[in-house]
Amino acid sequence: MTTVPLPSLRRPARIAINAGLVIFIALYAAIAFLQPNYLEPGLFMNFLRRAAPLLILACGQLYVILTGGFDLSMGAVATLVVLAASILINGDPEATWAVIGTLYVMGIAVGLVNGLVVAFLKVPSIITTLGTMLLVNGLALAWSGGAARGDLPDNFRNLGRLVWRDIPVIGTLPLAVIVLAGFVVLAWWGLAGTVYGKRALAVGDNPRAAELAGTPVAATRILAFVVSAVSAVTAGILLGGFSGVSVNAGEGLELQAIAACVIGGAQLLGGRGSIWSAVFGALSLFALFTLLNILGLPQALRDSVQGLILIAAVGASMWRSRRRI
Repeated sequence: MTTVPLPSLRRPARIAINAGLVIFIALYAAIAFLQPNYLEPGLFMNFLRRAAPLLILACGQLYVILTGGFDLSMGAVATLVVLAASILINGDPEATWAVIGTLYVMGIAVGLVNGLVVAFLKVPSIITTLGTMLLVNGLALAWSGGAARGDLPDNFRNLGRLVWRDIPVIGTLPLAVIVLAGFVVLAWWGLAGTVYGKRALAVGDNPRAAELAGTPVAATRILAFVVSAVSAVTAGILLGGFSGVSVNAGEGLELQAIAACVIGGAQLLGGRGSIWSAVFGALSLFALFTLLNILGLPQALRDSVQGLILIAAVGASMWRSRRRI
């Protein structure tokens, strides 16, 4: 006799919901409760404009995390970009685009150094990028004399602060949001639409097994650091455009990017995560900073909260990885 399974006894499919998205919705709801005008499309666009540098950094950091590493030099690269742009352009709008190209070359060089040291000298990424962070910060401060120098012309500043108004439905559209959307799409395609994404996950999960399977481990790791550096340059350009010249432009952003990835569900030891892990995690973190600012908490306390978040996010990541063993 043939038995037919009853449809009612089948286990329903589980729908995966990103934790970062849930946290972001809850935090933004709290912001809207305190400041109802945050529900207006125009103010939400402004929220995305201010969050754009962190989201871009988180996407770049995710590439390194997926391969089992960290990039602590991102904030220093962003600071170097702001200071170098102001010194090299020095108020001349005709020099802007050539200087921006130079900034990307500088960033790619930093990423290559990080990747080559990690891949071939086998120095742990946290040590390599910590050294690079100190080196780049020192060079940037020595170059600028420890103070803001030069000037950023309007065509550079517009990359971070230009806003088109009277746009149907959304009201306003910042240029920074377009840059953010383009970077996220490219970062997503790099992981989901190419073979590189599978290689990165394989290297992060088990580099020895990936190497035996023919995966180019060294090239995969080097490219991850290059992408991370490119994201730092892009974020630095937006920071300079939005906030102007500062010797502290990128301070602490590398830790925020790491925390954002982990909050969104990326695994610190590598082998698990997606671009949406970085995007929703960064949105959650920036929403939290916005909420703390609305509540009027002092900067020192906000830094302490950020430290607690980083510890909690790392602890949660390790707990999830142990459960899968």
